[in-house]
This record gives sequence, C-alpha cells and structure tokens, in this order.
Amino acid sequence: MPPSRQVCDPRDQFANFSWTPNSRHPKGCIGFEKSPWMNLCVIPARGGSKRIPRKNIRLFAGMPMIAYAIQAAQRSGLFSRIIVSTEDEEVRKVSLELGAEVPFMRPPELADDYTPTVPVIAHAIRKLEETGSNLTYVCCIYPCVPFIEEKDLKKALSLLEKANSEYSFPVVEYPAPIQRALKLGLGDQVFPFYPEFELSRTQDLERAYHDAGQFYWGRKKAWLTNQRVHSSAVGLEIPHFRVVDIDTHDDWKRAEVLMSIRS
Repeated sequence: MPPSRQVCDPRDQFANFSWTPNSRHPKGCIGFEKSPWMNLCVIPARGGSKRIPRKNIRLFAGMPMIAYAIQAAQRSGLFSRIIVSTEDEEVRKVSLELGAEVPFMRPPELADDYTPTVPVIAHAIRKLEETGSNLTYVCCIYPCVPFIEEKDLKKALSLLEKANSEYSFPVVEYPAPIQRALKLGLGDQVFPFYPEFELSRTQDLERAYHDAGQFYWGRKKAWLTNQRVHSSAVGLEIPHFRVVDIDTHDDWKRAEVLMSIRS
C-alpha cells in the first residue's frame, strides 16, 4: 500500500495572505462603455471539490487558483461582466476580493458532483436576464486554468463570430495516435482498440484532438437550448505545454512544475 497523503486544509493558507488593492482590479478590466456587445464571463467554482479539497481557492504560485481565470478575463477586455457562480461563501469572498462579481449564490441542486457545466451557465444567464441584462456571447471559464491566455479567449471569440456554430473552445492534439490505442485484458494481455490500424504507420493516421478543458464561448441561445457543446463547435488549437487538467494531486504537482519552468 502506498503511504497515505497528508492533505492540509487549504483555508489555513489564507491566515497570513491578503491582496493589494491593485490585485482586485488589474489594469485592463473594462466597463460597459468600452464594449460594443454585452459579453458575459461565468466562472463556475464549487466549494466542494473532493479529490483536491478547496482546489478552486487553494494557493497556486502565490495566488488563489481562481485568480488566474478572473485575471485573464479582466485583462482580455472582452467582457461587460465577470461573475463567479458558486454555492460556497468562502469562494464568494475570495472572488469578490479579486474583482469578480457574485450577484447570486448557486442553488444546491446545481452544485453537486454530477451537475454538468451547461445547466450552470444557463442558470447564470437566466438570473442576469431577470435584472435586464441583454447578453450576446457568454464565455464559461473554468476556475483551475493557471495557463489560460487572454489571446486565446480573443481568438476563440473571433472564430465563433465568423463560424456557423454555436460554441468555440480550445483543443489540443493527442500526443499519440488514438487509432493505435491499446487496452489490457485478463492477465494484462494487450489488445488494440482498432486492429485495422495495428500495422499502419503513425504518420499516415489522421490527427485527433481533445478538449483542453479551459473555457467555452457560446451564443446565449446555445447555452439555454443545446447541451452538446462538442458536436456544435469550432476548435482553437493550442500547444500541449499550456494544458493541464487539474483533477488529482499529481496533476497539481505537474502544473506547479510547468509554472516553475515558465516563470
């Protein structure tokens, strides 16, 4: 058995941590008067992460993890409003300190382990439209995206504006051909998923991509009526070194290593 991993309460990290006024409203955050459209950014950030407790506000390279999403949205200059959708009071407080809005608390039925993303964004849209907001494009940015870049937000929005699609999001190429994927059977016997490609040269196989898991732009109507994001979208290819899906402690450590290299 591997040794048990000691996990400290991330809330202890805030005991001696405070943000300066400049960290709350970074240069580049725009107001309503500078945006030709009503573009909304929604950052869905639950407080109840199981595998990495409190990961959305845990300190990463000196900042709460959610700060990278909020600041990228602010610096992009694309949004009339940047809101965080959460059911958690501490996430709400940290988000406000970083300059985001939390105009409502997410209901418990949309904050469990099984709720998909689209209904959470749709809920935020409906709540804001109750107050008279007239939205055009809505962007969901996930809270654990330390390598997100505002230029990608801009490029993906431009793709969506020009395309006959409902969504756009970043994608990254699989590091190996998916046609040569293998599975392990009884006794660790190896079997190809696609036997017809077993003898094919890798350079002759079609490239494949996966969702980078950073953000999704969508037309307002799409968020309200279409949950099939992947089959209704255009993709923006980004490089491997800017993509880490942070779900486990090993993912977190890998992200820290990448951040140290980039710094």
